Amino acid sequence: MQRYLFLAYGIACYLLFLVTYAWMAGFVGGFLNRSIDGPATAPPMIAAAVNVGLMLLFGLQHSVMARPGFKRVWTRVVPRPIERSTYVLLSCAVTALLLWQWRPMPAVAWHVSSPTGRAMMWALFATGWLMVPVVSLMIHHFDLFGVRQVWLHFQGRRYQALPFRTPYLYGRMRHPLYVGWAMAFWATPTMTAGHLLFAGTLTLYMVAAAIIEEKDLIDVYGRQYEEYRRRVPMFIPRLGRGKTGPAAQPGGMSA
Repeated sequence: MQRYLFLAYGIACYLLFLVTYAWMAGFVGGFLNRSIDGPATAPPMIAAAVNVGLMLLFGLQHSVMARPGFKRVWTRVVPRPIERSTYVLLSCAVTALLLWQWRPMPAVAWHVSSPTGRAMMWALFATGWLMVPVVSLMIHHFDLFGVRQVWLHFQGRRYQALPFRTPYLYGRMRHPLYVGWAMAFWATPTMTAGHLLFAGTLTLYMVAAAIIEEKDLIDVYGRQYEEYRRRVPMFIPRLGRGKTGPAAQPGGMSA
């Protein structure tokens, strides 16, 4: 019975992620009634304080719960097969809180008025939001979101960590997932103060998270990851033909 419950739980958490991801895309793109660029509901200073607090909570949950030391303690409470699914569940919860309680700051920082410029911005926006799931599929999408773990448990098989791989975009840059997120956050024809705060704060978070994640990956993979760092840029790919190196699983917003 436990195997069925864990499998159902893992799949439910994954489906919740898909809903939350679609909600976040609609929120950032301004396609929903309640979006990042809605009318002001609080004075600018209060709105900024609330928004920064929400993003700090978002960043702390995503980073602290992903650290190996926390996982060693956490798995004394949460069974290992559903540890990742529980992480996904709580990540969805803090993301939903961020979107629900966001205080719009509608002052305009910049506005692209030309049709061509606006089309380019929306194309970059769509590319960013599509790039995130595509990049996760380049490594192991279902391991990243806990489905592989509950499926292996359901089959009675022991979980084994995936080998270090650098396929496709990972052979060009070490953190393409974060690059996708940055494009999704920054590409907009009308940048409001609230949107700028959102994009800027989460970009700083992603840079810090990438540095911390790489220290963890060096601890796990040693010289193999150090060689990868030496050969492949962090965010901006080099021109020319890249190498794809030996086959961790580089992280992302939900790593």
